[in-house]
Amino acid sequence: MSQKVKIVTDSTLDMRKEEIEQLGITIVPLSVTIGDESYIDGVDITAHEFVNMLVNSDEMPRSSQPSVGSFVEVYDELGKDGSPVLSIHMTSGMSGTYSSAKTAADMSKSDVTVIDSKYISCALGFQVKEASEMAKSGAAVEEIVNRLETVRKNTSLYIMVDTLEYLVKGGRIGRGKALVGSLLKIKPVASLQDGVYTPVSKVRSYMQMVKYMKKRFEEETAGKIVRGMGIAQVEARELAGELRGVIKDSTSFRDIPIVDTTPIISTHTGPGAIAFMYYTDDK
Repeated sequence: MSQKVKIVTDSTLDMRKEEIEQLGITIVPLSVTIGDESYIDGVDITAHEFVNMLVNSDEMPRSSQPSVGSFVEVYDELGKDGSPVLSIHMTSGMSGTYSSAKTAADMSKSDVTVIDSKYISCALGFQVKEASEMAKSGAAVEEIVNRLETVRKNTSLYIMVDTLEYLVKGGRIGRGKALVGSLLKIKPVASLQDGVYTPVSKVRSYMQMVKYMKKRFEEETAGKIVRGMGIAQVEARELAGELRGVIKDSTSFRDIPIVDTTPIISTHTGPGAIAFMYYTDDK
């Protein structure tokens, strides 16, 4: 009798804890270092605590992918009963986590398949949730992987940062551009295209951002079935609530969680950032 597929991911998925437990998902966390102190993401430090430290720190925090050894340990344990393991991770365009997991898969005694989700946050969570639900229903690895390709192709992620400071520190944009942007009070909007942070628009107010994201949502979901949505934010819950209210006027889909994003992501965005994610199926 074949065993059910076990699902593994990393701590950047921004999914509700109760949902993670209910679906039986195993998380291998990243870590973040500020000064001389290191913290395990989602274990040693909360999102709110981290942002306070981020704002008051002179140094740019450094995030670290899980070690190969930590992945091997998890894979060996999950697969010791003969179960195949499917490991789904944040975009390789932003972290070495996928690469670390791939190396571990080759070293593990278990049958491990590793997937680059090409996304982060709730958009990574969409793939992990679909995979977990299919695994619970007895689907095989190949069947799940094929479905995840469809989810990935039909996912959108848009993010707005409130300040350009952290994009400069993280090397995403140059200081000259940031200075001009700050003087003009520009807030960049970007998407993840092929797993890479890609600027797509500029806004000068929160209301312009809300309108832009609503417009993109309506255009990209027209004639399709919305399967999942999520809003991740960094100390911007009120703005996230406004965006959710506007989006609810455009769709009958109602489960739109607002989550505090992981320190791994907020390191690069700083406070005031907001991301809107959704995925669809054809009718």
